[in-house]
Amino acid sequence: MRAMILEQQGQPLVEADLPAPKPGPGQVRVKVSVCGVCRTDLHVLDGELAAPKLPLVMGHQVVGTVDELGEGVDAFSPEPPVWKGDRVGVPWLGGACGRCAYCQEGRENLCDDPRFTGYQIDGGFAEYCVVDADFCFRIPENYPDLQAAPLLCAGLIGYRAYRMAGAGTTGLVYGERLGFYGFGAAAHILCQVAKHDGRKVYAFTSPGDAAAQDFARKLGAVWAGSSDDAAPEELDAAIIFAPVGPLVPVALRAVRKGGTVVCAGIHMSDIPSFPYNILWGERVIRSVANLTRKDGEDFLALAPTIPIKTEVTPYPLDRVNDALDDLRRGRFTGAAVINVMD
Repeated sequence: MRAMILEQQGQPLVEADLPAPKPGPGQVRVKVSVCGVCRTDLHVLDGELAAPKLPLVMGHQVVGTVDELGEGVDAFSPEPPVWKGDRVGVPWLGGACGRCAYCQEGRENLCDDPRFTGYQIDGGFAEYCVVDADFCFRIPENYPDLQAAPLLCAGLIGYRAYRMAGAGTTGLVYGERLGFYGFGAAAHILCQVAKHDGRKVYAFTSPGDAAAQDFARKLGAVWAGSSDDAAPEELDAAIIFAPVGPLVPVALRAVRKGGTVVCAGIHMSDIPSFPYNILWGERVIRSVANLTRKDGEDFLALAPTIPIKTEVTPYPLDRVNDALDDLRRGRFTGAAVINVMD
């Protein structure tokens, strides 16, 4: 199979011809159609997430078709998780131990022995990948492959962050004014969810990024400006999508007493010290770690009802490095998706 592989962190991915993988017990093989590009891919590439499997096929927003089953994934199961010919999505969380206290509590996103797609498990920047049958999702029929890919990380992690912010889909309504710091793949999806829930979105972008600000307003944000700007009114909660630690005290200053600041990324630069008085008043800072399968099931059921529309920029497989560089430099709005079949 054709694949783009990471041989050494800090170096561009290289094209390779690899044997197509075979599924083991409990696994399925997916013939990859497309794979979204995520900022977490940059963290792996740049070494900010240490010790990946090497060589590694990156990519963890995979959409494709199940074409081979491993032992135990068969038609005799009362409810097989997936079957041959199913169109499925493969997310960042590729497996959990099922034994630790976190898994037993239904918090598999905090598993003590997790496995992540495109990090410890070869992912979707290739023509085939092998995944745990229990850790993939059937894709809603009304989403073409390219538009479905960003739902699998930008959507899922964003949705978990949105719920942690006390937004409407949890039933915990703390207020309507929601700030998004960074307006990329995740924010462009969650802006649509927030608007559907009757929330007001205030979008904060990199200084001077007029394209992202226009994009936010087009999707329903009531205000869009620079992260250097003061919020036009007090926020009830804020989600930080950009991996920029200094935005944490900025967001704390913007939220009201009792408000929540959610750090939505898997990696963030160091948070600078800040005065206690901007935390006082029962303000909360919290992080979001990974996702659970329940997040995936809930969000993929919700997406078509809104309906969420994703804006994507497609790249062929041999241009993965261009897609990663364009993401790093903010050269597109929405999400980048690798069209493996192109």
